[in-house]
This record gives sequence, C-alpha cells and structure tokens, in this order.
Amino acid sequence: MKGLYEDRPVRVEGLFRRLSNSKRVAIVSIMAVLSVLLPITFLLSSVTGTPVTSPRQQSCNTVDEGYQCFSGVSHLWGQYSPYFSVDDESSLSEDVPDHCQVTFAQVLSRHGARYPTKSKSEKYAKLIKAVQHNATSFSGKYAFLKSYNYSLGADDLTPFGENQLVDSGIKFYQRYEELAKNVVPFIRASGSDRVIASGEKFIEGFQKAKLGDSKSKRGQPAPIVNVVITETEGFNNTLDHSLCTAFENSTTGDDAEDKFTAVFTPSIVERLEKDLPGTTLSSKEVVYLMDMCSFDTIALTRDGSRLSPFCALFTQEEWAQYDYLQSVSKYYGYGGGNPLGPAQGIGFANELIARLTKSPVKDHTTTNTTLDSNPATFPLNATLYADFSHDNTMTSVFFALGLYNTTEPLSQTSVQSTEETNGYSSARTVPFGARAYVEMMQCTDEKEPLVRVLVNDRVIPLQGCDADEYGRCKRDDFVEGLSFVTSGGNWGECFA
Repeated sequence: MKGLYEDRPVRVEGLFRRLSNSKRVAIVSIMAVLSVLLPITFLLSSVTGTPVTSPRQQSCNTVDEGYQCFSGVSHLWGQYSPYFSVDDESSLSEDVPDHCQVTFAQVLSRHGARYPTKSKSEKYAKLIKAVQHNATSFSGKYAFLKSYNYSLGADDLTPFGENQLVDSGIKFYQRYEELAKNVVPFIRASGSDRVIASGEKFIEGFQKAKLGDSKSKRGQPAPIVNVVITETEGFNNTLDHSLCTAFENSTTGDDAEDKFTAVFTPSIVERLEKDLPGTTLSSKEVVYLMDMCSFDTIALTRDGSRLSPFCALFTQEEWAQYDYLQSVSKYYGYGGGNPLGPAQGIGFANELIARLTKSPVKDHTTTNTTLDSNPATFPLNATLYADFSHDNTMTSVFFALGLYNTTEPLSQTSVQSTEETNGYSSARTVPFGARAYVEMMQCTDEKEPLVRVLVNDRVIPLQGCDADEYGRCKRDDFVEGLSFVTSGGNWGECFA
C-alpha cells in the first residue's frame, strides 16, 4: 500500500513543454535572473538576521495538472475522481506546432464535483445509520464510524467542485490565449443546476485570466451562458440523453455492473463484517461505502487537501477493482458496450461537424431544430465554444466520435489495465470536471485545416482518417470518417 495516500508530484516539465517558444525563452531568462538574485538575498539575510522563508510547497491541486492529491487512491474513483491531467499517458505531443495557429476550439465539459444525487444520498445516510446501530465495536480505522455524522447535501456542486470549474476556465483561456484574448466564447449548458453553475464558474475563471492578460482586447463583454437546454423528459437535448426509448429501458449497463460487483466484493464483505461485528452488508452496500471515500473528500475542504477516513477502509487492490467497476458501468451503460450507447452522442457530434464546417446542422436524433436553426442560439461564426454536460452523455459522445474504437469489449470478470483498454477508463475520460478539447488549426504547409481531440489533455489518435504525428486529421477527412454520425447510426432502433 506504499504511496496509496501520497500526493503525485505536479509535473512542471509538462507545463513548460506546453508553452510557446517565446514564453519558454522568457521563463529561462527569468530563471537566470533568479539564479543571481536568490544567493544575494540569502547572503543579505544572513547579515541582517532577517529570516528568509522558503517558497510555499506547490499545491497538489493545480490549474494545469488538476487533482494530484492522494493520487494512489483519488485517481481510482472512476467518474467520482476529480479531474486530473493524463497528458503523459499519450505518446503524442499536445503541443501546437510553431508553424500552426489554432483557429477554432470547442470544450465539452462535465460539471464539477458534486454532492451525491438525492437518491444516493438517502441510501448512504441509511447505510451509515444501520452500521452505527448494528455494529458492536468500532476499533482502529473504523473508530470514526461510531460518531460519523452524515451531512452531505444532494445534487449540487461542492465548493471544491466550483473551484474546479474556475480552474478549467483559466486553463481554457491559457491554452487558447491567442484566440481567447480577442473573442467571447459561445456557451451552452444542460439544464440542471450543477451544470449551469459549472458553466458560470468556468466563465469566472476564463474572465479572470482574460482580465489578467495585458494583451487581451479591452471593452468586450464578459461571457454568459447563452443557452440552457431543458432536461425535461422528451425534450431534444444533445447534452443530456432521454429520448431513445429502447436505450432508456436497457439494463445492459446495470447487468454488467452487477456481474463485476459479484466478482470483487465477497472478500470485502467478509472482512468488513468481521471487523464490524454485528453488521450484515450486501455487495451493493460495500460499493456505497467506497463511494463515500470520494464524496466525503470533495466535501471536506475547498481544495481537496483532506482525505476522508472512509478511504482507509479499503486496500489498493480493492480501489483498482472499484475503479474498474465504474469503467465497466460506463462502457456497458453508455459507451461501446451498449448497442445504443454511441447513438446517444450522435446529435452533439453532428453539431460539432456543423461548427467545424460552418454549415447548418444535419441531424434527426437528439438535436433541437428550433435552437440549432437560429443563429442566436446556435451561431456558426464563433471560434470558441464551451458546452457543459454530464458524464453519461459525454461517454456516448466520445464513442459516437469513435475516440475509443480500438477498445475491445471490457471483461466483466477480471480487472483490465488502461494499457489493455487502450487508455479507456471512466476516471480518465469523465471524472468530475472532465474536459474534451476539439481544436482546429491552420498550418503554413497545409491548405486544409487540421482537427484533433484531447480528452483531459491526452491526445486521442483519431479513427477513420489518416492521423499524423500530432494526432490530427484534415478536417474533411475527419468529417468523412464520422459516417456513423452523419448517417444517423442506429438511432432508428430506439423506437423499434
């Protein structure tokens, strides 16, 4: 278990690598000056007796790298992990070549860290109350349970989750500064409070970065959430699934989740019932106790600097199993493991094509014709777009775009590593505050613009087109490769 609760070092070299050449030169120059000034400062302090404080240890939760605190466990919480950068898990550089200029950028973001849903919150509270009532002793790492007071809210962002989206807005501005300093992004959100609030916090961070940039265009209005798409059942919404009857009634994801839960939880049930005499736990309740590790942590502090005592109740191997369980659930619930999973992302993918090509939306799945045919609610002339959604729909979008076409069906009986799943896992694709960037760039040696996709900073090699060493395809080839999307896929099976 060594390293389970240690912070992961923030990779300064990763940040340095992503900077432009001019900024790298500036930083090197500053470092050279500091190398001269710092020894002088220490010398003066020794003469005057004035103490020199060492720089504050760099935070394990940063704009650039995301949540690296307690990474041995926090990166194994599946979709309940806070966003962490996975740029180092790709052999492809996320740099924009010097002879290229980004001309378009779209972020598709999950909302920030939240309290449990209302139904789950009620189940967690009931479980903890039952354990407290039935257990005859609470010793060692279980001692906290005796007096633990369940006080988590429901559905809304935690303060930590709000900060995540502020950081996300800052990062988006910094990555696309050459565009962002001169334009106002067009922003949409799906209509739940936490998603709308995430968009607003993203704006706060974006605007903070812009106002702090001396080169930004002054006098521009601050961004707003331009469109909120209702989540009323039966209403067309590309940012939240609800229309496809056969999909909504499917139990494929639940069945896969139950199957793997039955594989890894029996030994945990046995241990917990032994350590908490008097208790009787189901496999599902074991998973609930594991859920509490994340939900309690993200509610304890604004910066995630304290780890919940629930986390210590489980081993590293058990956390790896839990993380894989969440991947199985998402893959078979909303991804390639569900015959109709990718179809739920077709509508957004067709909207993306319309934005990339500046042409009207062509779709007969989840798009809202009233909104998408109106330039006020679906402009085609913007260069920066931000859309805010949920983990489930984002998973469907990723599979509709074919980003994980090389991922074979996940095993439902044994844990597979991310190497075996070709980089797919719920923690690495749709954690709290997840963000996918679709960027288009014009290069001096290419007549046609190039497109690529980054998921939580990892360049995803595009499928269906001839991707280059930067993971990019020519725009028209990229669109042509999305035949599943442009043909409507198997959407017709929704109502068969």
